[in-house]
Amino acid sequence: MDKRESQSFRCGTYVSTLFPAGSQKRHQPLFTDASTVRVQHRLSGPAASLLLEKITPSSVTALQPYHSTLSCLLHPGTGGIVDDTVITRLGPETFYLVTNAACREKDLAYLKSQIEASPLPKHIDWQILDGWGLVALQGPLSAEILQNALNSANASDLDGGAFNLQALYFGQCKHLIVEVPSSSDDVGQAPILVSRGGYTGEDGFEISVPPPLTQVFTEYLLKHAGPEKLRLAGLGARDSLRLEAGMCLYGHDLNDDITPVEGGLSWVVHKDRRTDGGFHGDGIILQQLKPAKEGGTPPSKRRVGLMIEGAPAREGAQIVAVEDGAEVGHITSGCPSPTLGKNIAMGYVKNGMHKAGTEVEVMIRGKRRKALITKMPFVKSRYWKQAAGTAPG
Repeated sequence: MDKRESQSFRCGTYVSTLFPAGSQKRHQPLFTDASTVRVQHRLSGPAASLLLEKITPSSVTALQPYHSTLSCLLHPGTGGIVDDTVITRLGPETFYLVTNAACREKDLAYLKSQIEASPLPKHIDWQILDGWGLVALQGPLSAEILQNALNSANASDLDGGAFNLQALYFGQCKHLIVEVPSSSDDVGQAPILVSRGGYTGEDGFEISVPPPLTQVFTEYLLKHAGPEKLRLAGLGARDSLRLEAGMCLYGHDLNDDITPVEGGLSWVVHKDRRTDGGFHGDGIILQQLKPAKEGGTPPSKRRVGLMIEGAPAREGAQIVAVEDGAEVGHITSGCPSPTLGKNIAMGYVKNGMHKAGTEVEVMIRGKRRKALITKMPFVKSRYWKQAAGTAPG
């Protein structure tokens, strides 16, 4: 992908189909590495929320139906992040989870062990939605494109009524029934779950579709919108967009040894959980959240954003002090920003050096390059938010 093509994704609209691990059917023109990006789960039963409030720091009982929250699966004792996840409440005790397929085996073993260890394991029904696809439609024209496509597909909500995406805000979702025409297969009516959000910082949608519909639905979107408005994108474009938006990639910016506080994700620990605790690692995480003057124990490291002069920094590059060149951290993600025309990166530095405006240096090919600790996101997010009444914003 050349620079001009990368730049077009910030001002354009793209779609990528994310097939689950183990899926045998692939749409060959799609970016191949996107074949194992997400795993979808359904948790239900009288003890589902009890489990989720043990393994995550989120207040899932306060989550409104058809609303979502980003969260983290946590290790017992340490509070380290097993994986990041999006939790959506579909009913009183029915939840939809999306996790990273790169962590599939680890996540499945973790969830199995946590369910078995819960006080009421027989009151939790866990389904892995193998075969289901996740279609990511992202960019400024995504709402227009999807609305037109849904109208042509006779989309309706579960009550049979028409649906307007203007009423669906960031972090919300809706079950719809669609009829997608296909030249090869007659799929008839099919259910989809449309969620407003994504991994780019742009307005957009992630659409969960049943196994027979993934390729058909993607082709339908592309054909209906036309190549001038919509085209396929791969992980390269998505990675630069998520980095510009200051979003973490598990296995790089987050791992089993990093807590949400260290990872700059303190906001996933919801307000009531900070008082009541009750989640894995609460002893460590709540101490990290508490100010030192109140007896807290600040984390030894923190995730930061950096602007770097000269060559771009890559994962593993050392961050050093300007004064003496002593190592103070390391880079976890980095790339040239197509939007800003500058080199951006994320990394971890010692606590106390994490404040925006702090000058450091990064070792790149044996040379010390000037860098500045910078607030994230690097590029302002443009989500469709209810609070503002309009979007982006």
